[in-house]
Amino acid sequence: MKNNFLLFSALCLMAGACGHNDTIPQISKVDYVNPKIGSGGHGHVFVGANVPYGMVQAGPTSLPQTWDWTSGYHDSDSTVIGFSQTHLSGTGIGDLFDVTIMPVIGEVTYDRGTPDDYNTGLWSYADRSKEITKPGYYSVPLTRYGILAESTATNRVGVHRFTFPAAQDPAIVFDLQDGGCWDRPVETILDSVSPTRVTGLRRSKGWANDQSVYFVADFSQPFTSVTKHGKDDMFSRINFPATTEGTPIEVKVGISPTSVEKAIANLDAEATNLTFEEIAAQASQQWENELSRIEIVTDDPDELNKFYTALYHLTFHPSTFNDVGDNPEYTILSLWDTYRAQLPLLTILDPEKEAEIVNSMLDIYDQQGRLPVWHLWGNETDCMVGNPGIIAVADAVSKGLPGIDQERALNAMISTSNDTARGGGYRQQYGYIPYDLMEESIGYDMEYAIADAAIAHAARAMGKDDIAAEYDKRSKSYRNYFDPSTGFMRGKDSKGEWRTPFNPSYSNRGNDYTEGNAWQYTWLVPQDFEGLQELFGGKEQLISHLDSLFVASSEMVGDDVTPDISGLIGQYVHGNEPSHHIVYFYTMAGEREKAATLINQILDEQYSAAPDGLSGNEDTGQMSAWYIMSSLGFYPVEPALPRYWIGVPRYDKATINLPENKTFTVIKGAKGSEMTLNDQPLGRDYITHDEIMNGGTLVIPVFN
Repeated sequence: MKNNFLLFSALCLMAGACGHNDTIPQISKVDYVNPKIGSGGHGHVFVGANVPYGMVQAGPTSLPQTWDWTSGYHDSDSTVIGFSQTHLSGTGIGDLFDVTIMPVIGEVTYDRGTPDDYNTGLWSYADRSKEITKPGYYSVPLTRYGILAESTATNRVGVHRFTFPAAQDPAIVFDLQDGGCWDRPVETILDSVSPTRVTGLRRSKGWANDQSVYFVADFSQPFTSVTKHGKDDMFSRINFPATTEGTPIEVKVGISPTSVEKAIANLDAEATNLTFEEIAAQASQQWENELSRIEIVTDDPDELNKFYTALYHLTFHPSTFNDVGDNPEYTILSLWDTYRAQLPLLTILDPEKEAEIVNSMLDIYDQQGRLPVWHLWGNETDCMVGNPGIIAVADAVSKGLPGIDQERALNAMISTSNDTARGGGYRQQYGYIPYDLMEESIGYDMEYAIADAAIAHAARAMGKDDIAAEYDKRSKSYRNYFDPSTGFMRGKDSKGEWRTPFNPSYSNRGNDYTEGNAWQYTWLVPQDFEGLQELFGGKEQLISHLDSLFVASSEMVGDDVTPDISGLIGQYVHGNEPSHHIVYFYTMAGEREKAATLINQILDEQYSAAPDGLSGNEDTGQMSAWYIMSSLGFYPVEPALPRYWIGVPRYDKATINLPENKTFTVIKGAKGSEMTLNDQPLGRDYITHDEIMNGGTLVIPVFN
């Protein structure tokens, strides 16, 4: 990536200035993307071939099934058990890896295997020195077999090309046994229906309690036979005639969550009449279109890599969950993470898509009786705390996104908020969730309070002030946890007594907080900055406590501290979502310069262009969304309130290409200059959603 940019820069210098010589080649934005960013450390990003919001994520799956391999890939490991059609990106739990195919030669052991011996399975090492990764395309040589594996994808079809050496017994094995980490097969079927087609089903139980993936696979040349192997015949070997050196065999795998017939229809609609090269070019163009939603001006190649890779990772999920011709539905909804910045960013970049996602969430409400928490391939996993689905829906309503039935949405939000499950009943009884009745009591209750405030914003936008007043009151439940003697949010039992002993740095799993401690959760009040300031005794006291967060010892106390607590600056945790809004509290307190200093520090230290380039799990796009919005210079601190607090722009100029051919441009202003919107003094440190969507130019002065 960097070499391409440097070559382009050199051409610009020789010509005198870019843009004044039509013969100078323009670099596509896909060329700035480095898909390996976040594939090391704890980033957990998917590496392979997909398209924006695709049902399919076609790419390699490795041997390990531990935490850092939840996407199926890690930069530290080069084993491959095959090429699966579905993967997760950036999650803290593993699943999917459905319909895994592996090209082989000769006799193999039909099992996942272990890395000490090829004889334990059909796996191979991959030659990562020759690996090619770019949006919509992946390739790598498999050293065990001397086979070059390539993958590309449409929305619902994984497309693979395996180039074989001269071999007497080449084959492609369908592995329906091995899924993602904790996933186990319940039912597997593979039928040969013609000399070039097989169909089947993989039904499994894991993080998703009951997941079905129906599939059809078409081959570019006839196979000679299909033989069954392994435990319960869950491996099917598709045998081909002898190959000569360089013989390619292509396979197109269409998938569906509903039926084999729908999988066939998906394949026919998206891939049947296209070549591998045409599909790869189409995927690349889809990514180019998505990345072109924002244009940045910078002379730093690493910044281009980081920004456009973040924009690339932003739209891996939510994933399409409907067949061709059906109403749009989406799954892989990691809402506790993405309500904070990813989904709000989509209301700017692609409001039509965000409206489809929200309508899909309302459909899920109709099916299960409450809005989703963490929806995965037709299953509610109930992973994480609070009611994050409410917040995402409320954000769309308060911003007036078209195509959403607001009354239907409000009904779904109110009904979900009154559910007594997951601590809701305790909250109704006590006004808060007592720690002696439920683990992670503060984590649940404080997220419920944020969701209540979101309902208030949505109701107010609809002119329903009585409902807004009710939910404003409910959103203050966090106050029950504030201990003025310590200045921290602290567990309280059903008798109203504080948890003792108390150490704000204590952070065992299953304590009063969720993936955090009192240092972070004291600031989890994005919905009521003024109320939090009042609890501290005023602005100066709040700022003093906020300062202490970033200079405290980073030591975590406890016998079982979750690895999700990562990316620390003092006790600020950028690698996990509850901290993401905190630096913007400085702006809200009238100290934007302090916010700017910390934002730049986070952008510099917590993100890089290396494989270990994310300080925590990508979390299906939230880590990248924080980078994008903070680099642009503004962030949605108050969930579902349609305004953004201003930090500091990272680039000389950034332009958002909005719907209706409008643009919104952010320009880095000189130190000491005035903040302006459309050449008029802004006079405040936030900008509204409508001001952005109307288009214009915002000039934000820097401090150095």
